[in-house]
Amino acid sequence: MTYFGMPFGMWTLFAPSFRKQLTAVFGYDTDTAKAIAKIAKPKYREIISELPEFEKGDRFKMNIVNCAMLGAFILSMPERPDVEQLTDYYAKSMMTKPMKWFCRKSGKSKFTEKDIAGMKATAALRAADRNPYSWNMEFYEYPDDSGYEGRFTKCGICVLMKKLGLYDLTPALCRLDYTMSEAGGATDFVRQYTLASGGPYCDCGYKKKGFVKTGTEAGR
Repeated sequence: MTYFGMPFGMWTLFAPSFRKQLTAVFGYDTDTAKAIAKIAKPKYREIISELPEFEKGDRFKMNIVNCAMLGAFILSMPERPDVEQLTDYYAKSMMTKPMKWFCRKSGKSKFTEKDIAGMKATAALRAADRNPYSWNMEFYEYPDDSGYEGRFTKCGICVLMKKLGLYDLTPALCRLDYTMSEAGGATDFVRQYTLASGGPYCDCGYKKKGFVKTGTEAGR
């Protein structure tokens, strides 16, 4: 994957936050945080350079780029974090003001015809059949019209984290799905399994916030 373009842009947008949260979450002093970020940048570029280019219609390129950035920072830390700490670190690093705005904007278009058509197109693409660092997804609309589920049978983040020797820390990234859904304001995120925790698939369920089934009253 070429560094210039999205990977460069994502580093520019998020590296300051990743550096800042090294102090806020892990307690590294400012000089140590700067040193970690300095080591992480060439490591990030190296990880990106070893990834294949994503197909034009593949919506998951940003996900793998974010994973590459987190992986680079972890590998540059003096001490390996645990999953609980890393979950907090990743969420706080990613949820910058621009990201919160992006989530709110996405939330407003959730469940529209365009959104559902995009989900169906993603499911049909099956990009991971050709690119192991992408995702394969099945799409299911809930029969009661309360929302939908994207069910992932292949996950590029799992593949990359395994390659980086960080697979045991993968659940820290999975948790961001809840955080982003909450920030969007339109959905309640529901999940039963993740591939990273040994499940048969990753189910990403999006329930319409405040949904009341036709013929019932709120609260029943």
